[in-house]
Amino acid sequence: MHKIPKFRTKYIKSYSLPPLLLAVSFNMLVYIGSRAIAGGWPHHNIESGLDRLIPFWPPSAVIYLGCYLFWAANYILIASRSKEEVCKFFSADFLSRIVCFVVFLAYPTTNTRPALSPDGFWNQVMSLVYSIDAADNLFPSIHCLVSWLCYIGIRGKKDVPAWYRGASCLMAALVCLSTLLTKQHVIIDVIGGVLLAEICFWIGKKTPIWSVYEKQLDKMLKTGGSK
Repeated sequence: MHKIPKFRTKYIKSYSLPPLLLAVSFNMLVYIGSRAIAGGWPHHNIESGLDRLIPFWPPSAVIYLGCYLFWAANYILIASRSKEEVCKFFSADFLSRIVCFVVFLAYPTTNTRPALSPDGFWNQVMSLVYSIDAADNLFPSIHCLVSWLCYIGIRGKKDVPAWYRGASCLMAALVCLSTLLTKQHVIIDVIGGVLLAEICFWIGKKTPIWSVYEKQLDKMLKTGGSK
């Protein structure tokens, strides 16, 4: 019974929860909102010849779907750091979704998905994935964006065990690969997601944008504390 309060004190600090909740809710708003707006618009297929050489491997859905646990673990870990670090990371996260929303509307993309056989467990899994996740909002890949942010958010942090930093890098790379093997994305989507993560992360660290985020966070904390 005493472990839950201890966990909350160590990983969920007073300033941690609002950025986490905002990150999840804004991500959903961008993804669902852009689809609601541009779902019926003409979409561009930017699949390349190299993409067509990549095999379709349904078991990679394990990584594609399982990455949500990776995201949750690393976002909570990052949110447990100092307030300045939290504001720098989550301002980058917020900025990246704004860019995604603009691109999803300005240049809607799609790809060619394989015809699935009704036989086989993994084909059924992929059929479910395809049925609930339309072939849009592809460039840049949010799967790759978030996974790479999960890694670079702890990259170089000496207080995070080296093995975990290495495992996070590997997991992020595997998620990127899984988006191609499941035919959910094409190569340019992956590159776009990773580059956007790096650019927004740099902006969040090196520009005053994080202090704007901190001011808004302080307002939320003050409002929440006054209730």
